[in-house]
Amino acid sequence: MSLSAILGSALSGLQASQIGIRASSNNVSNVNTPGYARVEAGLSTRVVNGVGFGVSVTGVVRVADAFLQAASIRATAVASESDIVAAALDRFQAQVGTFDDQGSIFSRLNQAFTSIGSAAVDPGLSVSRLSVAADLQSFFKEGRRLYNELRIQRQEADSRIGSTIERVNELTAEIAALNLEVQSLSAAAADSTGAQNRQAELIDELGKFVDVRTSTQPDGRIFVTTTDGVGLVENGSAILRYPPSGSGAAGVDYARITIQPPGGTVQRDFNAHISGGELAGLIRLRDDELPALMEEIAELVSSAADALNKAHNDATAYPPPTTLTGHNTGLLGTDALNFTGATTIAVTGNSGALVKRIDVDFDAGTYSVDGGAAVAFGGTSVDDFITSLNTALGADGSASFTNGVMSISATGTNGIATLQDATTPSDRAGRGFSHFFGLNDLVDSIRPVHFATGLQTTDSHGYTAGQELIFSVTAPNGSDVGDITIGVTGATMGDMLTALNDPTTGLGRYVTFSLDANGRLVQTPVAGFQDFGVELKADNTERGTTGISFSSQFGLGLAAKVTRLDAMNVAERIRADSSLLSLAKLDLDGAPAIGDIVVAAGDGRGGHALQGVMTAQRSFDAAGGFTASTATLEAFASRIAGDIGSRAARAERAMQSAQSLKAAADQKRADVEGVSLDEELANMTLFQQSYNASARLLQTAKELTETLINLI
Repeated sequence: MSLSAILGSALSGLQASQIGIRASSNNVSNVNTPGYARVEAGLSTRVVNGVGFGVSVTGVVRVADAFLQAASIRATAVASESDIVAAALDRFQAQVGTFDDQGSIFSRLNQAFTSIGSAAVDPGLSVSRLSVAADLQSFFKEGRRLYNELRIQRQEADSRIGSTIERVNELTAEIAALNLEVQSLSAAAADSTGAQNRQAELIDELGKFVDVRTSTQPDGRIFVTTTDGVGLVENGSAILRYPPSGSGAAGVDYARITIQPPGGTVQRDFNAHISGGELAGLIRLRDDELPALMEEIAELVSSAADALNKAHNDATAYPPPTTLTGHNTGLLGTDALNFTGATTIAVTGNSGALVKRIDVDFDAGTYSVDGGAAVAFGGTSVDDFITSLNTALGADGSASFTNGVMSISATGTNGIATLQDATTPSDRAGRGFSHFFGLNDLVDSIRPVHFATGLQTTDSHGYTAGQELIFSVTAPNGSDVGDITIGVTGATMGDMLTALNDPTTGLGRYVTFSLDANGRLVQTPVAGFQDFGVELKADNTERGTTGISFSSQFGLGLAAKVTRLDAMNVAERIRADSSLLSLAKLDLDGAPAIGDIVVAAGDGRGGHALQGVMTAQRSFDAAGGFTASTATLEAFASRIAGDIGSRAARAERAMQSAQSLKAAADQKRADVEGVSLDEELANMTLFQQSYNASARLLQTAKELTETLINLI
């Protein structure tokens, strides 16, 4: 071997050893750096004319496994999504509490009925009556607080969606910029592992927010897409846009997330392409989990209010109040009365003595006064009944029906009381006369508490041309199908249903609407479109001058169902004067004559009926994760407590499972990419020895050269 060959081999060995030492040194320095994959110096024997001529450095490369990296990213996305959901549901469960917590909504409900029972035992005790009003108000106040907690969580989720989108844009832009750097370094055969490690770190972070896939190009660039192939980083980076609404209230029409592809100008819907990560968890919380809990709490509270009102309307205070004013039913005076059965309306004196008795037979369409002959109503509408009732009351009282609200008053200091017929109680949509109109409600609400309207397809719809309903339709994968606007048409409720059910201009391709026997709006998915979502976006309708919209009257959309929580209170008149709490009942047994006592002090039958509401069977509408069912109020409250707990427990288990899978995937990846200090120290020793050997060879060549020169 010539001296030049020896020198060349020695110099190449020195260079290779230096690069190897540098690589091992970098590995040791970054042993705890997230996203760092160890690097290795690629070495090969240099051969010239079939003779070894030292060593060549083929490059410094990252030691990474694309499949393990993909598995780790997928596991990260699943874990991040489950973390988001589990944390939120656990937070709400803590807010709700359990039956054993004195401040929980369930304990407040039980305490209210305990107070009702105490008041029924001694109706004349004002302290007991005040406790009933205070404890019931505490229950409704807690319902509002829980609604506000869910609303705040929705608002936070929506805000986090906006901030997450901003971070995703930052990550994709930096990954795209690093792609150019890697491409340039690779073309120059320079070390690009620093940029690649930074890219890996960014992609790992991106995988927390969106479930992504990566592919490495021949020039070293990394393309990033969603699981279904929508490009986030290719020849440039995509831009995601989302304007947070700033509200978590029910009925908010949240904007869609849009994507502007790399290098493109057209924005497309992106929601359907989000299959995992924090974004998926936040959207799931905002649009599914939290609204479902809102619906369940609203159904519990509104059902309690309706059940209490049912018992309270069939009872009376002592002495009976001078005026009974109902709630806004959304009915028009021209609407058909549509009652069956019988009821009694009585005028009494301050002492509870009977002044006038009006027995109403809705089946026969007649009324009788003080046991007299039956007199036919003047017609079949609500206004016709009011006219007949005014005739029957004569000088002893008056009745009115304005803007959906019925009111009956006695003359002077007399009072008004009602009682259902024991054999054939009056009924419209499952509610008695006084109950339906809310003449003696214990719980007031500015919005409909229930959605059994008693309306029929032949009733006038009462809306005005130009008013409209706007619905959004989403496909099963979450993509936006589009909005459908349905304007007021025709004259009857049947005409409105026809417009809604039109398969071309309405929603008939996806769902159909109908009115059941109680006037509830029933929404039925069309076969093949069961998984499509149909949501109300806007409603500017108003029935006559009642101020009640189509959606509010029929409970169409989340807002109509959930905002009931924000509107229920113990009637202000009862909170101001507890003597108006109806703990007594009209006593009409034995056909009492005018002047007989029909309302007595100390009568607690109405209070006992109120107490029985807790254990009486009643119907509950579908809400959240529950289908329509029949149960007691007590049992339904238990179901909700169980559902809140089971949701949180399922989310916790899912989170733990996802975290375990993530830990396993990360460990597998670390086994390949991670730095072993022992191995790196051994490599450094080996390269140091190699360096020393090369240096010794160089020294030997120098000595040989000097010896040859000295011989000359």
